Amino acid sequence: MPVANQTIAFEKNTAFVLFGASGDLAKKETFPALFGLYSEGALDPSTKIFCYARSKLTVDNLRENCKQYCRPSTGGNDKFKMDQFFKMVTYISGAYDTDDGYLRLKGEIEAFEKERGVTQPHRIFYLAIPPTIFLTVAGQLKKNIYATNGITRVIVEKPFGNDLDTSRELQKGFKPLFREDEIFKIDHFLGKDDLKRLLAVRFANPFLNGTWNKDYIECIQVWFKEPFGAEGRGGYFDVVGIIRDVMQNHLLQILTVALMEEPVANKAEAIRDAKVTLLKSMEKLGPKNVVSVGQYGRSTDGKLPSYLDDDTVLNKESKCLTFTEITMDVHNDRWEGVPIVMRAGKGLDEDRVEIRMKYKKNVSGMFAGCTPNEFVIQFHPERKIYMTFNTTAPGFVDNVHQVSLDMTYSDKYAKDWVPEAYERLIRDAFLGNPANYVRDDELDVSWDIFTPLLNYVEGPDAPEPEIYPYGSTGPKGILE
Repeated sequence: MPVANQTIAFEKNTAFVLFGASGDLAKKETFPALFGLYSEGALDPSTKIFCYARSKLTVDNLRENCKQYCRPSTGGNDKFKMDQFFKMVTYISGAYDTDDGYLRLKGEIEAFEKERGVTQPHRIFYLAIPPTIFLTVAGQLKKNIYATNGITRVIVEKPFGNDLDTSRELQKGFKPLFREDEIFKIDHFLGKDDLKRLLAVRFANPFLNGTWNKDYIECIQVWFKEPFGAEGRGGYFDVVGIIRDVMQNHLLQILTVALMEEPVANKAEAIRDAKVTLLKSMEKLGPKNVVSVGQYGRSTDGKLPSYLDDDTVLNKESKCLTFTEITMDVHNDRWEGVPIVMRAGKGLDEDRVEIRMKYKKNVSGMFAGCTPNEFVIQFHPERKIYMTFNTTAPGFVDNVHQVSLDMTYSDKYAKDWVPEAYERLIRDAFLGNPANYVRDDELDVSWDIFTPLLNYVEGPDAPEPEIYPYGSTGPKGILE
């Protein structure tokens, strides 16, 4: 019988199986994260990494493909560490929809566990594969290599559905195969150290949390700006669009942590309960929430291509949105009536991901009318927290001006290892900690909020996307 206690930490002789090992995600994120954990001593060397994909590859091929994406370790000696790490890796080629490859994989896993004297298997299966084959692989996994006398954990990559109905269909398909506590649904923004820091910044500093409400906050802005376009991902992006790509998941996660009430305990389920409660107070999105939509065209100098110029965008009449700006409303005692703006775009003038809390202007007293304060958490390109304060400059003139109290991670923690998002999330799966993964009810309510908006912007009455120049600030008339 499978073991039900999913809080058991996987420490020794874990079988980690990576499906889709030949793919882009594995190359750029999963392998670098596993190597990062190993090189910093956070992945036990007794772990065995089984790689599975259709491509005919070797372990040397995998190493060559991913090494440029592996960051240097804090202790150095990376060549030796990489040599040792890849001794933990084996590769199996097989189809996703037939038993043969899975049975060979099963044989190798069981041989490893027998050699190590494992009596209660600990197995992690990472699905770095297209969502169209999630259920195919999940079914084969359950049939052939599920740890019937141990513990199984399945990490599932986004996107988990394209809207509310498809998300529910996937959940329905997974339900007879695995318990919810066996499934770890990734949104990599939840693994970012910055988002964990936001929890501490809010709830470990009462003076700050005490002013995050409708009495003090004028408005809230969440920004996601990328200075590049589809860049060869047009086939994927043309189906997904900017709303599904980053707004319904990454940006909503930032906003949820920033606005939720304090969890009753610093535990996974309490944190996830608080997030779901906040999401349930958000109004569903629709036509009235759309401020602007756009698609990037060629740059003003003609050197940078338009979205439709991308060779991987097959539909040359595509109306796919590469920029969207929306307003949002939260109906609870803390945030009722506070304007919330979320915007995201590709092909813009800078690289920036942040949440900005703008305080109300001082309307009375001796410093009435001075510039309002702002509190900003920036996630990219540089990790930092800063808050603007009003003060006076040295000298005889009593002029009020603003200064920033700034904590930049690269300055404060220059010598520390700061885990990347995938490093933290994979380690959490080993520890059995689901706090930074998406629960079914959270996924359901987030799609419930965004599906009416998607139906509008992709439906017969959809607004025409404004063509904005590649490298610009986006469509005209955005709210700043």
